[in-house]
Amino acid sequence: MIFIYSTFPNKKEAKRIGENLIKKKLAACINIFPIESIYFWQKRIVKDKEFAAIIKTKKKNFKKIEKFILENHPYEVPCILQIEIKKANKKYLKWLNKNTV
Repeated sequence: MIFIYSTFPNKKEAKRIGENLIKKKLAACINIFPIESIYFWQKRIVKDKEFAAIIKTKKKNFKKIEKFILENHPYEVPCILQIEIKKANKKYLKWLNKNTV
């Protein structure tokens, strides 16, 4: 199991991509929450309100999810990070495996 962390310009975009990943069974669950970001972009410091998503899936799905996000994300350079999960409870893993390809 892994988490994929990504950020979006608004809740609508995060939900659109998240719902598509669920429909395709590439992810079992996606948590979306508001964040404040400070980053360097095009030679200046930007302070933005964004939405972050934690995408819960199998490790084997990372490349497919990465490809889908890159093809559908409005950002020129989207954040797509894989986070390894070392332990999870058995019932949750069973549920995740049942709900992903």
